[in-house]
Amino acid sequence: MASKAQAQTEQPQNKAVDTPENKPKKNRISGGFFRFVIVRFLLIIPTIFILVTIVFFVMRATGDPITAALGGRLTPQELQARIHAAGYDRPLLSQYIDYLGGLLHGDLGTTLTDNQPVITVLTRYGAATFELALLALIIALIVGIGLGRIAARRRDQAVDAGIRTFAILCYATPVFFLGLLLKLIFSVWLGWLPSSGRSSLASEMQFSRLVSPTGFYIIDALQLGDPAVLLDVLEHAILPALALGLLTAGVFIRLVRTNVISTYTSGYVEAARSRGVSEKRLLSKHAWKPALIPIITVMGMQIALMLAGAVLTETTFEWKGLGFMLSTYLKARDFVAVQGIVILIAIIVSVVNFIVDVVSALIDPRVRY
Repeated sequence: MASKAQAQTEQPQNKAVDTPENKPKKNRISGGFFRFVIVRFLLIIPTIFILVTIVFFVMRATGDPITAALGGRLTPQELQARIHAAGYDRPLLSQYIDYLGGLLHGDLGTTLTDNQPVITVLTRYGAATFELALLALIIALIVGIGLGRIAARRRDQAVDAGIRTFAILCYATPVFFLGLLLKLIFSVWLGWLPSSGRSSLASEMQFSRLVSPTGFYIIDALQLGDPAVLLDVLEHAILPALALGLLTAGVFIRLVRTNVISTYTSGYVEAARSRGVSEKRLLSKHAWKPALIPIITVMGMQIALMLAGAVLTETTFEWKGLGFMLSTYLKARDFVAVQGIVILIAIIVSVVNFIVDVVSALIDPRVRY
C-alpha cells in the first residue's frame, strides 16, 4: 500500500518534468525560418555576381563594344581614339575589375548610341516594363487560377477538356503572334482598342504637367485626377497585358489543375468527404492550400519568363519599356546598354525568386529544412 501511494505521489511530479521532446517547438521553428531567410538572401549575392560575370564576358566575346556599335561609322583614327578613351584597349581582366567597381557605386556605364547613363535608361523605361508585367501577372493569376480550379472540379468533363485545350493554345502560341492577332481583332476589325503605345498624345501632354511623375502611367493618371486620362491608359494597356498574361495563364491553368486533383484525391480529403463536407468546401478549404505550394514555386520562374516575353510584347505593341529599348540597343549593337538592362532583369529575377522561397517557407514549414 505504501509503495502504491508513493507511486501515485511521484506520478504528477514526473509529468511536470520538461524533456526536450515535450518542449514547445515554436522558437526552434521560428529560428529555422529566420536562418532559411538569411541563407536565401545571402545566396542572391553570388547569384548576381555569376550572372554579371557571364554577361560581361559574353558581351565582349565579339570584340570591344565601341567597334561593335560604331564600326563603319567612324574613321579608323576616330574609332581608335574612342576605344582608348573608354579604356577598351586595356586587358580584359582590368576592364572587368573596373566594371565591378563601378557597379558597387551604382555606375553601369554610358550608352554608346545616345550617350546617356545606363542608369537613366533603366529608371526612365523600367517603370513601363514593371507596369506591364504587373498587369500581365494579374491577368495570368485570375485566368490561370480561376480556370484551373474549374477544370479540377469538373475533371474529365467537357468543361475540363475545353479549358485544357485553351491552356495548350495559350502556352503554345508565340507571344508576338498572339499580340498581332489581338491587334487585328480588337484594333483593326472591331476598332475597340488602340494598337500601340502606352497612351495617346493628349495624355502624354497631360503627364508633362506633373511635377514628380512616377513613370507608372496608371499612378500618374491617378495623380492627375482625370478619368479620361486613366481610361486612355487602361485601354492602351489591355492588349499587351492580355498577350503577355495569357502566355503565363496557360502554365498556371495546367499547374493548378494537376495539383488540385492530386490533393483532391488524398487521404485527408477523402476523410473529410466521408464526414459529409461539401465538394465546394473540400476544394476551397482542404485541397487548395496544399496545392498552392508548387504553384507559388513555379510562379517565380514564370515571372522570369514573363520579363523575357516582355521584349517581344513591347516590340509588338511599341510599348516603350526595357524590352523595347533592349531590342533597339541590340539592333544598334550597343553592348553597354544591353549589359545594363540584362543585369537589372537578372537582379529582379533573383529578388523575385527569393520572395517566392520565403512565401513557400511560410506556407510549408518543410521547405525550411
